[in-house]
Amino acid sequence: MTYLNIEQVAKTFGEGDDAVEAVTAVSLGIEQGSFVVFLGPSGCGKTTLMRIVGGLESPSTGTIKLHGETLGGPDRRRGMVFQSYAAFPWLTVEGNIRLALRYRPGLDRLERSHIARTLIALVGLSGFEKSYPNQISGGMRQRVAIARTLASDPDVLLMDEPFGALDALTREHLQTQLLRIHREAAKTTIFVTHDVDEALLLADRVIVFSSRPARIVEDMDVTLKLGHERGQDMRDTPEFIALRRHLQDRLRAEYATPERHVA
Repeated sequence: MTYLNIEQVAKTFGEGDDAVEAVTAVSLGIEQGSFVVFLGPSGCGKTTLMRIVGGLESPSTGTIKLHGETLGGPDRRRGMVFQSYAAFPWLTVEGNIRLALRYRPGLDRLERSHIARTLIALVGLSGFEKSYPNQISGGMRQRVAIARTLASDPDVLLMDEPFGALDALTREHLQTQLLRIHREAAKTTIFVTHDVDEALLLADRVIVFSSRPARIVEDMDVTLKLGHERGQDMRDTPEFIALRRHLQDRLRAEYATPERHVA
């Protein structure tokens, strides 16, 4: 049995003539510790599927299972990082991270302090512990959000285009940082994007979705083609370029496909 299972999940919003099908009968198994990217056209339903995995949306049909247990609403086993910089402005960097530790029972004050400092170092924010969100950059605030999510020690890390609002250089830097964080934290990760280069750089596995309603049109094992160790310099290699072209062609075909509506 795989670690995380999406079983025949579908989602329709509204009823009757106003019904909009966002996801249709998606089944997918995800191995523990893997980094899986959901790639697809904007608005295709990939974020809706991730929100269903996170318990923020209920499926119309189908189930989400973790370790064989059927999941419902949100809980500490699933941590989410969004595109917006969700840091509490009245708390320092360390305070934001320590806030998440309140939900982990059995930790004393010294253990919480040690975990917070360890996570601050992990995301490259040592020296900014006492800074407030309005005193640091957008990229740094996003690293605070990642560290705070990791502080709750989730089994599954869900990331919804977390670098989408950042400039290109900051985005590249955080992609590199995220690869390192994933290696060290070893969390099962689902990452949503519509950026092909980002998907190929980060993923062990890329799941390509159709235009809405989302259905899987390709399941690519990136490690077989590019290996496990990747960096920004890989973008110029023939192997990377070939995969980029292949996925771009896939997405172009989906953008050209009319959306399917509920009958």
